[in-house]
Amino acid sequence: MSDGRARGRPMTSGFHPETIHARLGPAFYDPVRPADFPETILRFRNDRWAARVGLDTLSDTDWTRHFGRFEPLPGSLPEPLALRYHGHQFRSYNPDLGDGRGFLFAQARDLVDGRLLDFGTKGSGLTPWSRTADGRLTLKGGVREILATEMLEALGVYTSKTFSLVETGEALERGDEPSPTRSSVLVRLSHSHIRIGTFQRLAAHQQWDEMRALVDHAITHYWPEATGVGGLYEAIVGAVARLGAEWFAAGFVHGVLNTDNINLTGESFDYGPWRFLDRFDAGFTAAYFDQSGLYAFARQPEALQWNLARLGECLIPIASREAIEPVFESFPRHFQAALARQTFARLGLDSDDQPLMHAFWGAMQASSPPFQQVFHDLLGGGLPERLAASPIRPVLEAAPWIEVVAGLRALPPMPGLAAALAHPAAGRRPETMVIEEVEAIWSAVDANDDWAPLAAKVAALRETGAMNRALGLLTGPTGRQGHVPIG
Repeated sequence: MSDGRARGRPMTSGFHPETIHARLGPAFYDPVRPADFPETILRFRNDRWAARVGLDTLSDTDWTRHFGRFEPLPGSLPEPLALRYHGHQFRSYNPDLGDGRGFLFAQARDLVDGRLLDFGTKGSGLTPWSRTADGRLTLKGGVREILATEMLEALGVYTSKTFSLVETGEALERGDEPSPTRSSVLVRLSHSHIRIGTFQRLAAHQQWDEMRALVDHAITHYWPEATGVGGLYEAIVGAVARLGAEWFAAGFVHGVLNTDNINLTGESFDYGPWRFLDRFDAGFTAAYFDQSGLYAFARQPEALQWNLARLGECLIPIASREAIEPVFESFPRHFQAALARQTFARLGLDSDDQPLMHAFWGAMQASSPPFQQVFHDLLGGGLPERLAASPIRPVLEAAPWIEVVAGLRALPPMPGLAAALAHPAAGRRPETMVIEEVEAIWSAVDANDDWAPLAAKVAALRETGAMNRALGLLTGPTGRQGHVPIG
């Protein structure tokens, strides 16, 4: 499954490989060998993002050599690197983490904005950090990650991008899926695989020289506008607060907000038991094993701030408490401001009115309407012609929505609103990703090897994404790194 671009040359001349992570040195990773899979059947290739790194003209055969057999990409890392880190898992510290079924395969430059991109894997085999696991990924897990990343990207959330999915011909036993189940290996693109847990490992071992080296590396390659340790922490706090706001406005529940799943660019990644809300539900949890609701939908900002506290603790010994604590305490302010901007952007409105934003979410909580339907119907601030056709019109024309809609109508539109309203996706029912849809898409693959429903869903999500880009709802951050010239 691809988006149909022509391909055939072994590599484009634009591919710009990098080996920047290797410069940190062997204290940060372990060289590993990928698994030798019985088969490599290409199931998904993201040619849209492949074009941004100069790999869209690879033949399918060459694609699977690189992203199923992991033959090195020319000029990039000569061997995969399993990254070392620790982490809090459901707030219990675990020093035995690290890349247990994945590795950093390669790095390259985005040919559009010049930013560094990591090719990370999931299900690529055993590493020194696999513990008792088999280092594999189920095919269902791979399909679910495609759906999560495509939906999030369409809704303007800063997320990793699913780059490739290859079925590998093994039968896996899993306790949370009917087994034996099919196996796969996934490659994702993200701007950094350095996570809070990377800092935690160095702090646990009191490797302060390595900590300073990591801070310098992070500033140089990810946050060049930051000044010193405090400036880097401020940049990360702001980025993670923005991510939490984007999740909230998208109705997304990550499910496993451990410190090893939060990276220094504030980019959403690693999708396991994720869910999207059907209706607004502050207490909804995604993971069946999260019985206390620690990572419930409305508790995600709290979880993110808790994780940032752990990062701050790691940085205090090489900075000072006075440099770190005020930045940590700024998280709620950053989150509230970002949530206002993201909420109104999804509605096609140019505002950061926090009282009205709180009234909007108060109405969502009071009436618990279909989550995505509300944003669809109120695009443009509740235009009469859109409300007239709304299947939830009685809800939106009753308290507490009456005053909210009146407030929305008084806000200025975003410059791209007219183009967004004219897009075909604006007139359709909203794209959703409730669990029944996910299971139906997987069932077609599992029962009949029918990939058409997945392809159709990805195409529809990309149309929604095009509409949201017309609004100015970006699929990634801008202004975090200046353009890096290529060539």
